[in-house]
Amino acid sequence: MNIGEALKYQREVNGISQNALSKATGISQPKISYYESNKHLPLIDDCIRLANFYGISLDELVGRDFVNDKKE
Repeated sequence: MNIGEALKYQREVNGISQNALSKATGISQPKISYYESNKHLPLIDDCIRLANFYGISLDELVGRDFVNDKKE
């Protein structure tokens, strides 16, 4: 899953429209659309706003599964 798909997934799982998300977070609706369609990578400030809104981590927001494969 890419970042845009992950952002769209979170919005849809939470049952919110792009317009309502825009009003709730202060991120413009066109920006949300660009992010979800992978036309632009989201700004870190916007990611923080979205993660806070959804009550999740930044990793969860962008669909990242962390695997610690450091060998000791």
